[in-house]
Amino acid sequence: MAPDSQRTPTGRPGAADLPLSAWRFVVWFGVVAMLADVVYEGARSITGPLLAHLGASALVVGVVTGVGEASALVLRLVSGPLADRTGRFWAWAIAGYALTVVSVPLLGLASVLWVAGALIIAERVGKAIRQPAKDTLLSQAAAVTGRGRGFGVHEALDQAGALVGPLAVAAVLAGTGGDYGPALLMLAVPGALALALVVWLRIRVPRPERYEQGGTATPARRTPPRRRDAGEVTRLPGTFWLYAAFAGLTMTGFATFGVLSFHLVTGGLLPASAVPVLYAAAMVVDAAAAVLTGWAYDRRGVVVLVVLPVAAAAVPALAFSATVGVAVAGVLVWGAVLGVQESTVKATVADLVGPGRRATAFGVFGAVVGVAAAAGGALAGGLYDVSVPLLVAVTAALQVVALGVLVVILRRARAARVG
Repeated sequence: MAPDSQRTPTGRPGAADLPLSAWRFVVWFGVVAMLADVVYEGARSITGPLLAHLGASALVVGVVTGVGEASALVLRLVSGPLADRTGRFWAWAIAGYALTVVSVPLLGLASVLWVAGALIIAERVGKAIRQPAKDTLLSQAAAVTGRGRGFGVHEALDQAGALVGPLAVAAVLAGTGGDYGPALLMLAVPGALALALVVWLRIRVPRPERYEQGGTATPARRTPPRRRDAGEVTRLPGTFWLYAAFAGLTMTGFATFGVLSFHLVTGGLLPASAVPVLYAAAMVVDAAAAVLTGWAYDRRGVVVLVVLPVAAAAVPALAFSATVGVAVAGVLVWGAVLGVQESTVKATVADLVGPGRRATAFGVFGAVVGVAAAAGGALAGGLYDVSVPLLVAVTAALQVVALGVLVVILRRARAARVG
């Protein structure tokens, strides 16, 4: 059998003349994500305690982290279509990484709540700028490797950084007596490495769409992409919109780690220095869940996502417990849910929408999920202050509705195969 650089799953001639095979591209792109994750996941692991240190309440933590996640997702409604229209996927990806790796070290210098909140949101805006373009670039190579496996391996590498970052932050916090400044400033080093590597990868493979095309198109000059009309986004497939509704519902009933860590620290369950360690453990679970569900998705299809609302419903019931062991278990389940959301859920979007509108689809999908993230962060923070049992009940109800939407999607898929 020919290697992945020679032949696609459909049997077409592969991109043999590209300097990197599809799998190597996926792995190197994963290393970029890994280094970036050292930066922003290291920072996110202490977001709740940092904001609390600066005087934030649970509601403020929920709003800031929820708006941050919303910014990372809703703004993709702009960056996705613009990436499709310009065709400059690499430029958008590099610009987004640059904003993230600058914002996090500056957070280490913040001593005022609103400044810290603004930098947390700015870091998430960087993700909004790069993510539709980055996902599109990755999906082009993953068309050769298998989308579930490609996105899964990428997420696993990504989460290796999410493991190292929080552990490094925890070590610096322990060594400085809980001083957040040095812990965040040292993240400038992996940030610079991530930026240098993504620029190198762009130079090596300027046109990764050739992976998906089978390497057959080798024009001397790039053809400018067709400009899309503003209404074209509405012509995304109907199943895509239903799938976006499913993902949005699961995210609405999903608390941010900022709220979870707030509970752990203010509830006296863990010291602030231990929270990044627990976050790192959750990222290990995230990586394992991404690879396993990605492999299962390539074999079984969308049905594997039944696990998503079921696991998400269990998170608040466990994580907001007053018992340390149960709360820790809840955070680990939270990590598994995140792994599915960041890999297999994205792989499905790439399979639902063709390459010409894929960045737009990723952007729209991110916008839908982003609104849900904002609602979920504020909902979790607000209900936590009122009643944890009520928070658990509301989350469970939302996940039941999400499961119902997924059942409709599965029935439509089955009917399409029969037809």
